[in-house]
This record gives sequence, structure tokens and C-alpha cells, in this order.
Amino acid sequence: MTDELAARITALMPRAKRDLAELVAIPSVADPRQYPPEKCREAAEWVAAAFTDAGLLDVRLELTPDGSHAVLGHRPAPPGAPTVLLYCHYDVQPPLDDAAWTSPPFTLTERDGRWYGRGTADCKGNIAMHLTALRALGDDLPVGIRFVAEGSEEQGTGGLEAYVATHPDQFRADALLICDTGNAAIGTGTATISLRGLANVTVTVDTLEGGIHSGMFGGPAPDALAALIQTLATLRDPKTGATRIDGLDCEGTWDGADYDEEQFRTDAAVLDGVRLTGTGTVADRLWARPAVTVLGIDCPPVVGSSASVPATARARVSLRIPPGTDPQDALRALTGHLTDAVPWGARITVETESSGAPFRAATTGPAYTTLDRAMTEVYGRPMAHLGQGGSIPLCNVFAETFPDAEIVLMGVEEPKCLIHAPNESVDPNEIEHMAHVEALFLRNYAARP
Repeated sequence: MTDELAARITALMPRAKRDLAELVAIPSVADPRQYPPEKCREAAEWVAAAFTDAGLLDVRLELTPDGSHAVLGHRPAPPGAPTVLLYCHYDVQPPLDDAAWTSPPFTLTERDGRWYGRGTADCKGNIAMHLTALRALGDDLPVGIRFVAEGSEEQGTGGLEAYVATHPDQFRADALLICDTGNAAIGTGTATISLRGLANVTVTVDTLEGGIHSGMFGGPAPDALAALIQTLATLRDPKTGATRIDGLDCEGTWDGADYDEEQFRTDAAVLDGVRLTGTGTVADRLWARPAVTVLGIDCPPVVGSSASVPATARARVSLRIPPGTDPQDALRALTGHLTDAVPWGARITVETESSGAPFRAATTGPAYTTLDRAMTEVYGRPMAHLGQGGSIPLCNVFAETFPDAEIVLMGVEEPKCLIHAPNESVDPNEIEHMAHVEALFLRNYAARP
């Protein structure tokens, strides 16, 4: 029976490629400042039509409080059978630098056995995975299905989180497959059991009423950009580069599978001779400790800059936080640290941009047991448990709303996918294998132990 299921999935892969090509061609960036919102609507309608064709009922678009549309659908459970929620999102990150792409970002391009294009992995590849699993099963579906495709996950504006809070019955399930993560490596079936939360701020430093000539006033005149740089530098240990924020525990340890340092260097494309920052294992630094990143700085550009002492400078700072850290505590600590660190009496303003709680899954229930068996059957080895540095606030909303449900994070992504970066890609074998895993899970979960 499993061989027949695998054969059906293999036969469906050309259709999966066509699906993904059509979806990638829609630039569904949920930021109206950059892309027309009609494209997100087009992607939502494509998803609704595809999952209707795959056998779901009442597939529709629902407006959420942030203005995005969630695609919802369902298939009733047979009497006494459990229900599984399938999650994905159809919005994508902007391409960033078009010139850095080897092939057009919104054209699926096959190269060296991988499929390239924005969203091929995050998260339209998971949409193709869901469709392939459902099509392979057809009417052989002994569980109920609830389906949701989010429309603004990459923007983090919280539309679906707010919608879930006011419409919980539309999402109620025994197991929730949040398919927006992936495997530790190609060929290693993985469940993500830990997500970092975040605390993002914008920091503005002011020192002068306006820019003044550096030849006439430079020296005693306080340079706002230099003050900002000095302030930001205090967020890291000067020797190791480890995150150091007053009031936060920055020495946690990871108790799951490790992440080989050389593999990390390869996955992250670290330049030869450049040392990794921080102390402890790579897994400690990624999944068990706070991690600060300066995402951007507003200041005079090199080209076109004048011989002036900068009067103001601004930075966007992101702090990722591990399970066990409250995001409001992290915001207070980060704000306090920056405020105390600014030199020369410069004026500093720290504004909260966004925050989200970390997440840790319970892994001892029947959904994890069933998924482990499916992963083992497809990949030939037990399922790995890893953390992820990214944040998915929806997981916390689901955990609070459905405390008895099991939440599983999985999907087609792996380190070579380069999600959010130029030249994002997916390995089609991972779509095929993870569709097989999902189909096995859906078929066997009804008989869960």
C-alpha cells in the first residue's frame, strides 16, 4: 500500500511543478508600498481553486483584521475520527536585490536539480506539498481536514492571529501541521520543536539641530552616527561577538540535536577566515540564547555625502529570544541597555516595532509518534528534533487557543533553500518526500496510539 502511495506521489510531481510555477509567477508580497495588493488576492484565489479541486469543501477567502485574506476550507471527519489542520502561507518576501538573482525571482527556473524562485520553499513549496499529499490520498482520507493559508505571514502584521482569536471553531483540530519550516538537511526528516521569539526596536540618536561643516566644527561637535555606532557596539562582547544585553540571560544551552559548526558555515555561506560569533555550541547560539542583529541604519550614504557632522542617525535592531524569555521583558531589557549605553549625553529614542513570544512544542503525544513513523518510513531514519531561529507568532496563538492540540512544525525547507535571500530554491525531492510523509501521517493518524 505504501509503495502504491509513493508511486502516486511520484506521478503527481510534474503537476506539483506546474502548480509551483504558477504560484511563483504571482508576486504576492503583502506590502502595498512595494507591490499591488491585487497580486495577493490573485494568489489567494489560486490557492482556493486548487484546494477545492483537491477535494476540500467550502474553500473561501476570509478578510482578516490587517486587511489580508486567509484561505479557509475543510473536509469533515468520519465519525469518531480526529481532525488535522494544515497550515501554509501564500505571501512571500520581496526579492530584495533583483540583480543578485541568477534567474528572474518570479519565474520558476530549474537549475542543477533545484527549482529557483521567490517562494519556492517559503512557503509556496509547502502549498505544493499539501496539494500533492491530498491528491495522492484522494478519497482515502480517514481524518477530518481543516485548511488555512495565511496572506501576511512575512509582514508579521498579525491578521490571522487576530482572526483565530475571534473565530476559534474554524481552526479547532486534534493536530495542527504548521508547514512553514523544514528539514535539518536534505534527506533528514525533521520536526521543529522550538522557535525563537522576537523583540524589534528602532533606535534614533540626535546630537545637533542640523548637520554642520566637519572642517569648522568637527572634533568637539558630537557626531550622531558615531554615537549610534558606539551604542550598538555595546550589544555584543568585543572579543567573541556574543550577544550581551543587561538584564537578559545570554548563556542558555540546547538539549536537542546539535548543528555541526562546519555544516553551519557552509549553510550560512560564511566567508573563509571569518569567525563565527558567540560562544558555546552552534545549537546553543541559534536556539537557546538571545541573538541581536542590526538590520539597517539610516545615515548619509557614502556616495553623495557631504563634509558634515551627522546630526541624527537611526537603526533598526532585532533581538531574537529563546523559549523561556518573555518578549516584554526582552523589550524592556533591550530598551534599557540602549538608553544607558548612549555616549556624550546624546538624545536617544527607542521605539518598539514588534514583538513575539517564543514557542516550544510538546512532543510526547500521538501526532509526534505517528509523524515519527512516517518520517522513518520515507527517510529510513528516525525523525530529528531541531530548533529554528525564526519566529511564528501564530504557533503561540494556536497553543493558547487549543491547549490540548498537538502542534507540529514541518515542511520542505532546508538550509540550501536560502529563504528570504536572493536565489531562493527548493529541492523537488523534498517536496516529493514530505508529501509522502504528510500523506502517511493523514492516513495513519486515525489509528493513532
